[in-house]
Amino acid sequence: MLILSLETSCDDTSAAVIRMKNQKLDVLANCISSQTDIHAVWGGVVPNLAARQHLANFLPVLDMALARAKVKIADIDLIAVTCGPGLIPCLLIGTTAARTLAYYFKKPLLGINHIEGHIYANFINEIGVNSKSQIPNFKNNSKFKIKNSKFPILCLVVSGGHTQLILMKKHFDYKIIGETLDDAAGEAFDKVARILGLSYPGGPAIAKLALRWKSLIQKTKSQANSKSQISNLKNNNYKLKTKNYQLNLPRPMIKSGDFNFSFSGLKTAVLYLVKKNPQILRDKKLISKACFEFQQAVIDVLVAKTLKAADKYRPKTILLAGGVSANLELRQQLGQAIKKQLKNTKYQIPDTQYSVDNAAMIGTAAAFRWKKMDASRKAKAADNWKNLKTQANLEIS
Repeated sequence: MLILSLETSCDDTSAAVIRMKNQKLDVLANCISSQTDIHAVWGGVVPNLAARQHLANFLPVLDMALARAKVKIADIDLIAVTCGPGLIPCLLIGTTAARTLAYYFKKPLLGINHIEGHIYANFINEIGVNSKSQIPNFKNNSKFKIKNSKFPILCLVVSGGHTQLILMKKHFDYKIIGETLDDAAGEAFDKVARILGLSYPGGPAIAKLALRWKSLIQKTKSQANSKSQISNLKNNNYKLKTKNYQLNLPRPMIKSGDFNFSFSGLKTAVLYLVKKNPQILRDKKLISKACFEFQQAVIDVLVAKTLKAADKYRPKTILLAGGVSANLELRQQLGQAIKKQLKNTKYQIPDTQYSVDNAAMIGTAAAFRWKKMDASRKAKAADNWKNLKTQANLEIS
């Protein structure tokens, strides 16, 4: 079985071809066209501009995916597309294209939730897609399992538009136990980057400078230790030009009695900090320090909330998903905390190439859904070219 999957929920145009055969799942192609340079001028994604770029990029990306997979659309058995959540002008490009292809070539069509796609990106590594490993126990539609992934699963979804803690008692059984009340973590990264005069997207820019500051502190500590001058360093505060700016940032809701998040106040704290100390923007080292402090504040909250939820729900597996899951510090610190405090809990993260928006994750989720569907639901999928709905605020269910 060949699955053609499409993703246009934001500013990445992506098409992938996935093959299911003899209980194996292989990604034959996963092509992405990024619009980062175009939207960097505006400091964020402009929906209508992104939609126009999807129109221009869609056919070349589709042709590239089919060429790399060495298949034709006529060979495809199932089409899958992101139907929400996302930017509605962008989503409509992908869903309209998918519906057209499904109608013309008479193929069944599945709409996939974008967040579900991010979650199932974790299973690409688990089932060894690139190495053509076997999916175990696909003997019937109701009892397939992922090797080494044990339920219940607690998933931390961190992206530009969403920050959620989702509990899964079984496949496709989702319960949102916590979510952001305002800005998502990825959105906060972008806004803080703009405050600090950094490039878009903000996540990679902040992570790069935060790492630079971390390396500087480690180097300075090493030199201080060798010269017995440890007193010159206090709480990682680096003295620059006799000025020692205290960049202490809050950890919003870290001690709240629930599993919700809030990052708007953290962003505002950075804004006030810069307004009070405008010289920060003229000092590259201080900008790096601000990036480090902001990123660490976000990570502290994400890790604390995840561990708190794990303490209550006792998951056997914790997954990290979404675009921000590519952040190296988050991946490492969450993993270290789980290893230390939840020794019997498996920690699972996607390959960084599947952390960003991509069609392979949509195709993987579709493959699992198709395997679980009964004959009547599969038959109804043949009419989804006229029934599929596009929803900007689609909730995972």
